[in-house]
Amino acid sequence: MDDRNQTPATIAGHVVAMPYPGRGHVNPMMNLCKLLLSKNSDILVTFVVTEEWFGFIASDPKPENIRFATIPNVIPSEHVRANDFVAFLEAVMVKMDAPFQDLLHRLHPPPTVIIYDTYLSWVVRVANRTNIPVASFFPMSASFFAVLKHYHLLQQNGHYPVNVSEDGEKRVDYIPGNSSIRLADFPLHDESWRSRKLLELALNHVPWVHKSQYLLFPSIYELEPRAIDALKAEFSIPIYTVGPAIPYFGNGHIGASKHGYFEWLDNQPSGSVLYISQGSFLSVSSAQIDEIAAGVRESGVRFLWVQGKESDRLKEMCGDKGVVLGWCDQMRVLQHHAIGGFWSHCGWNSTREGVYCGVPFLAFPIFMDQPLNVKNSSNVTAKQSFTDAWVQANISKPDNIRLRSIPNVVPSELTRANDHLAFMEAVMSKMEAPFDHLLHRLQPPPTLILADTFLYWAVAVGNRRNVPVASFWTMSASIFSVLHHHHLLEQHAHYPLNFSGN
Repeated sequence: MDDRNQTPATIAGHVVAMPYPGRGHVNPMMNLCKLLLSKNSDILVTFVVTEEWFGFIASDPKPENIRFATIPNVIPSEHVRANDFVAFLEAVMVKMDAPFQDLLHRLHPPPTVIIYDTYLSWVVRVANRTNIPVASFFPMSASFFAVLKHYHLLQQNGHYPVNVSEDGEKRVDYIPGNSSIRLADFPLHDESWRSRKLLELALNHVPWVHKSQYLLFPSIYELEPRAIDALKAEFSIPIYTVGPAIPYFGNGHIGASKHGYFEWLDNQPSGSVLYISQGSFLSVSSAQIDEIAAGVRESGVRFLWVQGKESDRLKEMCGDKGVVLGWCDQMRVLQHHAIGGFWSHCGWNSTREGVYCGVPFLAFPIFMDQPLNVKNSSNVTAKQSFTDAWVQANISKPDNIRLRSIPNVVPSELTRANDHLAFMEAVMSKMEAPFDHLLHRLQPPPTLILADTFLYWAVAVGNRRNVPVASFWTMSASIFSVLHHHHLLEQHAHYPLNFSGN
């Protein structure tokens, strides 16, 4: 198994990771494995890939406790899989399980658990034969998984297949865990043979998740609470969000890089560069690339464009305002001060990275989950509510925090010290109604209310609207504990306090 043979002297468990052979699947699986090791360095991880994929990632940095193991190249090459994607998927479904099972027999120590990409459902059969627990890792959003799980509802409601020209803009709201979705945004909704075959292959994996012991999503609960809650209500197995499952830098600093394009970025004004990337697979057509290139050139915008194919032709078409690359370190690029926007296909990995870095999107979805990712990422915005007087203050904030105000129903900040008791009584009795009215007008509807603990009426508002509420205590936990247990003073006859005597 190449590097592949190093085993720590003592281990707490042996995790076998089996990613689907594609960049958008291998990367989040590797990030998940690194996250596991950051929590427990005594775990051994065996990361299984084809020989071809080992060549792609063998030199990537990784912890010592992650070792590679390979199976033969029994599927079409990564370089040609887009030529006949259905044939590639069928090969993945039928040709990888035997060499994987053979590998499991040779592994030492024996695996404790297998984490497998949900699109490799044959792993469940192999694991069941060898009595190894399995965790299904779905590399896309929980919202999209809910769509696949309930795709039959489209047919039941007469919405499949979709006639996009007539019904594409119609919205449906019966998919659990999702707000209303345009029919045109459902994956593989047409009657073509290719779409029907791809849909069949995708849906075939869903029932196998029920036979797994765990279900993992590279997401965070706060990003998709409705979908996570809906799925937890339907599955008997534990469901965990293990996001963001992206390469991140704890101190927020992008660090030095040997790549020359960072020198170019360093010389650009802050927020002036449009980063363009359409993903590593199933990119846009040559005609679409020409249209985008013409628009970029005419706009005069600075750009950094990653395009695996035709990069030389793009350099000629786009002019000298930017850089065209075959590959870049996307996460570090998105964190660079010069980047002001992200033209993206909105695959789930790119969506999470863009949201994490706080970069505005120009969304250009192409396939499968991408239209739904656009919809969900557009809802990631924070809203703060103030009285009108407070809105006039100069408050520094990120772009995706927007301010909303309610009328000045409480005494002015300039005079509240004159009668603080009256001010507090007004805060308790006069702000609830206008806040409730404001919530009714907000679009998109709130996912969560974060309220100061002293505004306890916000809990009642949230409960009436079925919106979760988080109480934010702005003082120390010690003071909260004192208030929470203040009754003990009275029980011990220490309240009220006689200062002269006690």
